[in-house]
Amino acid sequence: MDICVQKFGGSSLATSEQRVHVCDRINEAYEKGCHPVVVVSAMGRAGDPYATDTLLSLVKSADSQQDARNLDLLLACGEIISAVVLSEALNARGLKAQAVTGWQGGILTDANHGSARILSINPKKIYSLIEAGVIPVVAGFQGATNDGEITTLGRGGSDTTAVALAAVLKTGYVEIYTDVDGIKTVDPRIIPDAPTLSTLTYREIMEMAHLGAKVIHPRAVEIGMEAGITIRVLSTVEPGKGTIISSGKEVEHPISDRVVTGIAYISNRAHVRIASEQDFNQSKLALQIFQELANHGVSVDLIYLSPNLIAFIIDQEMSDLVKKVLAPYRLNISVEKGYTKVSVVGAGMHGVPGVMARVVQSLEQAKVGIYHTTDSHANISCLIKEDKLTDAVQALFQEFELSNKEGQE
Repeated sequence: MDICVQKFGGSSLATSEQRVHVCDRINEAYEKGCHPVVVVSAMGRAGDPYATDTLLSLVKSADSQQDARNLDLLLACGEIISAVVLSEALNARGLKAQAVTGWQGGILTDANHGSARILSINPKKIYSLIEAGVIPVVAGFQGATNDGEITTLGRGGSDTTAVALAAVLKTGYVEIYTDVDGIKTVDPRIIPDAPTLSTLTYREIMEMAHLGAKVIHPRAVEIGMEAGITIRVLSTVEPGKGTIISSGKEVEHPISDRVVTGIAYISNRAHVRIASEQDFNQSKLALQIFQELANHGVSVDLIYLSPNLIAFIIDQEMSDLVKKVLAPYRLNISVEKGYTKVSVVGAGMHGVPGVMARVVQSLEQAKVGIYHTTDSHANISCLIKEDKLTDAVQALFQEFELSNKEGQE
């Protein structure tokens, strides 16, 4: 019997009714002659009893720094609860199943608590369950170090668990089930009728994920690309083909020619501007500033550097920390909250003239001011005011004809 890896997101596991659909999908795989290896996220969303954010709220405090090791111990509980609950639901359906923690499943990670990377996987436990006719239900998002310290893989890390297991088990593909019917061209909360993309390249989805589209963890896509694992994003409830993520060679229609595939955004950004009469480059002050921010765990983006001005964006929750860290330098520092980074993404963008002009023109017509831009071979990003996000997304959606059904479902 072939092995298949199926991953179920927290929103698909939140209620007993939703778990019935999950059991149906697992049973269907079994009936097709495939032995499922199931990976689960923590049940529900923020506010639900065992969701990751709910667990985090038990210890989160505005005036204290939580111990990263302790947080990993706490947050790993959410996925373990999911694994046990789903295992029991499957057993009740007559499908033998057993819950397995990440470390029981042989997932070895580095010691970077909160954002650990998988170093290796020993699938001995999983193979033994399969040979016994038992469905392993693996708690995603977690592993352990060589010395037995529990770690977590960062938000969305259950996707990484699933794809890494598929690579080690040599399944060739992985199914990721969620509460939507695939990956949309844009956030359906802004464009309710946004089409579902039938295909995406690894590069496109990595760009979208890094730029804010909360569809799949970028590290999961990296592993999939390295191992040649085809990733399929499907709805737990609605029938359909979903979205296939691959190199693009396996699909009927070429997908590398699409200039823009989708739109992503990251909100809650703050714009930092640092002015000085000194030459930042000659004084090595720029290096000192960026090193100081890195030492305090501040991630910077959309960086602009000139002799007398440094500008970048940060998570606005870091605003007070940045002001405090840079205060001793006695520079002219402004930190303004209320920005969003909005991006158009497409593998066919590279070398095509006029894409930036179209972005600027569409935003200008929608009366959306641009405060900073950056680009790569596969994306153009603009910093805009957060209250203009809907206008910006709608304008870009129309400009690049993302309602067009070609290459979409």
